[in-house]
Amino acid sequence: MEKRVTFKSAWLPWVLLAPQVVIIAVFFFWPAGQALVQSFQQQDAFGTSVQWVGLENFRNLFEDASYLESFKTTAVFSLSVAFFGITLSLLLAYFADRAIRGALFYRTLLIWPYAVAPAVAGVVWLFLFSGSIGVVAYWLHSWDVPWDPLLNGNHAMALVVMAAVWKQLSYNILFFVAGLQSVPRSLIEAAAIDGAGAWRRFWTIQFPLLSPTAFFLLVINIVYAFFDTFGIIDAATHGGPGKDTSILVYKVYFDGFKAMDLGGSAAQSAVLMVIVIALTVVQFRFVEKKVNY
Repeated sequence: MEKRVTFKSAWLPWVLLAPQVVIIAVFFFWPAGQALVQSFQQQDAFGTSVQWVGLENFRNLFEDASYLESFKTTAVFSLSVAFFGITLSLLLAYFADRAIRGALFYRTLLIWPYAVAPAVAGVVWLFLFSGSIGVVAYWLHSWDVPWDPLLNGNHAMALVVMAAVWKQLSYNILFFVAGLQSVPRSLIEAAAIDGAGAWRRFWTIQFPLLSPTAFFLLVINIVYAFFDTFGIIDAATHGGPGKDTSILVYKVYFDGFKAMDLGGSAAQSAVLMVIVIALTVVQFRFVEKKVNY
């Protein structure tokens, strides 16, 4: 029998929802609305002079070569973070799910990096790969591997991708381990009795049943790469060298708070919001069809 919660008072559910609705309205909808209005305005750095310019800010954006280049940079960065993050976390979750001694201790260690702030993660990886003091950079130089993220854009992109993947790895592992533990053991044991090896059992039984989890993490990792990696890029490369790691969210910050182009920055944030919403809709519209629930 289905159980439902009933309220004797018609206004009590709205009272319980009110605090969350107020928080969302004040800290999300109000700033988003302000940014949308500012995207049609041009104002000075102190906000004392405001002029309505309509779509001029958006026209200037798409005539700016550096802004168009940031689309390519963001695409490379976000796809790399999502692909390597999900692939590596699935591999680690598979081994963490195995029945071995100390498995709980290993799982705890894998989850710890999620508690690290993005800026701290960027600084840690910058120190590791710094050409002058970095341990990893020293090993690379000893193997005659050229490495200089301060001058080479590809090296800088690799650095921020590795830092972003490492930062999000624990979150992905947590969901994949939960997904693997929800797979009925009877199916795996039956496949093992039929002679299926570990790889075949994973690919034909466990992985298809993990598709809802993988789809959820794909959406989350794309959004994470677009927004939550600002601290990593700001701490590690400041969008450089040049503009090689200046993704869209970092360019919004740089143009708004460094170049003091508040109208252009607001227009960029509006475009970024539309892009993320469109990507999410596309994923739910097309990718979700391949998910087995």
